[in-house]
Amino acid sequence: MMIMKMLFIIIIMYMFGNMIFVSKHKHLLIVLLSLEFIVLSMFFMMLLLLSFIENDLYMLMVFLVFSVCEGALGLSILVSMIRTHGNDYFQSFNLL
Repeated sequence: MMIMKMLFIIIIMYMFGNMIFVSKHKHLLIVLLSLEFIVLSMFFMMLLLLSFIENDLYMLMVFLVFSVCEGALGLSILVSMIRTHGNDYFQSFNLL
Protein backbone atom coordinates (compact mmCIF):
# COMPACT_ATOMS: atom_id res chain seq x y z
CA MET A 1 0.00 0.00 0.00
CA MET A 2 2.84 2.37 0.81
CA ILE A 3 4.46 1.73 -2.58
CA MET A 4 1.22 2.64 -4.35
CA LYS A 5 1.04 5.94 -2.46
CA MET A 6 4.64 6.73 -3.34
CA LEU A 7 4.04 5.83 -6.98
CA PHE A 8 0.95 8.07 -7.01
CA ILE A 9 2.95 10.99 -5.61
CA ILE A 10 5.70 10.43 -8.20
CA ILE A 11 3.16 10.38 -11.04
CA ILE A 12 1.65 13.63 -9.73
CA MET A 13 5.16 15.16 -9.64
CA TYR A 14 5.70 14.07 -13.25
CA MET A 15 2.37 15.53 -14.37
CA PHE A 16 3.01 18.86 -12.61
CA GLY A 17 6.44 19.07 -14.24
CA ASN A 18 4.89 18.46 -17.65
CA MET A 19 2.17 21.06 -17.05
CA ILE A 20 4.75 23.68 -16.07
CA PHE A 21 6.91 22.77 -19.07
CA VAL A 22 3.99 23.20 -21.47
CA SER A 23 2.41 26.31 -19.95
CA LYS A 24 5.37 28.43 -18.78
CA HIS A 25 7.45 28.92 -21.88
CA LYS A 26 8.28 32.60 -21.48
CA HIS A 27 11.62 32.23 -19.68
CA LEU A 28 14.28 29.64 -20.38
CA LEU A 29 15.13 29.26 -16.68
CA ILE A 30 11.58 28.13 -15.82
CA VAL A 31 11.65 25.62 -18.67
CA LEU A 32 14.98 24.24 -17.46
CA LEU A 33 13.74 23.97 -13.88
CA SER A 34 10.63 22.11 -15.00
CA LEU A 35 12.80 19.71 -17.02
CA GLU A 36 14.92 19.05 -13.94
CA PHE A 37 11.75 18.44 -11.92
CA ILE A 38 10.60 15.90 -14.52
CA VAL A 39 14.01 14.19 -14.41
CA LEU A 40 13.88 14.12 -10.60
CA SER A 41 10.46 12.47 -10.62
CA MET A 42 11.68 9.92 -13.18
CA PHE A 43 14.68 9.21 -10.93
CA PHE A 44 12.39 8.60 -7.96
CA MET A 45 10.21 6.31 -10.06
CA MET A 46 13.20 4.30 -11.25
CA LEU A 47 14.52 4.10 -7.69
CA LEU A 48 11.18 2.87 -6.40
CA LEU A 49 10.66 0.30 -9.13
CA LEU A 50 14.23 -1.02 -9.15
CA SER A 51 14.31 -1.38 -5.38
CA PHE A 52 10.88 -3.05 -5.44
CA ILE A 53 12.06 -5.80 -7.80
CA GLU A 54 15.40 -5.96 -5.92
CA ASN A 55 17.43 -5.26 -9.03
CA ASP A 56 20.87 -3.71 -9.30
CA LEU A 57 20.81 0.07 -8.99
CA TYR A 58 23.64 0.61 -11.51
CA MET A 59 21.24 2.08 -14.06
CA LEU A 60 20.39 4.85 -11.61
CA MET A 61 24.01 5.99 -11.67
CA VAL A 62 23.95 6.08 -15.47
CA PHE A 63 20.67 8.00 -15.35
CA LEU A 64 22.14 10.50 -12.88
CA VAL A 65 25.18 11.04 -15.10
CA PHE A 66 22.99 11.83 -18.10
CA SER A 67 20.71 14.10 -16.07
CA VAL A 68 23.71 16.06 -14.75
CA CYS A 69 25.01 16.42 -18.31
CA GLU A 70 21.58 17.66 -19.39
CA GLY A 71 21.53 20.20 -16.57
CA ALA A 72 25.02 21.47 -17.36
CA LEU A 73 24.15 21.80 -21.03
CA GLY A 74 20.99 23.74 -20.19
CA LEU A 75 22.88 26.11 -17.90
CA SER A 76 25.53 26.74 -20.54
CA ILE A 77 22.82 27.57 -23.08
CA LEU A 78 21.20 29.90 -20.54
CA VAL A 79 24.49 31.70 -19.81
CA SER A 80 25.33 32.13 -23.49
CA MET A 81 21.81 33.37 -24.22
CA ILE A 82 22.00 35.94 -21.40
CA ARG A 83 25.43 37.10 -22.60
CA THR A 84 24.29 37.59 -26.18
CA HIS A 85 20.72 38.87 -25.69
CA GLY A 86 20.77 40.27 -22.14
CA ASN A 87 17.79 38.23 -20.87
CA ASP A 88 16.23 34.79 -21.06
CA TYR A 89 12.98 35.70 -22.80
CA PHE A 90 12.10 33.49 -25.73
CA GLN A 91 10.39 36.39 -27.48
CA SER A 92 13.50 38.58 -27.51
CA PHE A 93 15.26 36.72 -30.29
CA ASN A 94 14.40 34.95 -33.50
CA LEU A 95 14.54 31.13 -33.23
CA LEU A 96 15.08 30.69 -36.97
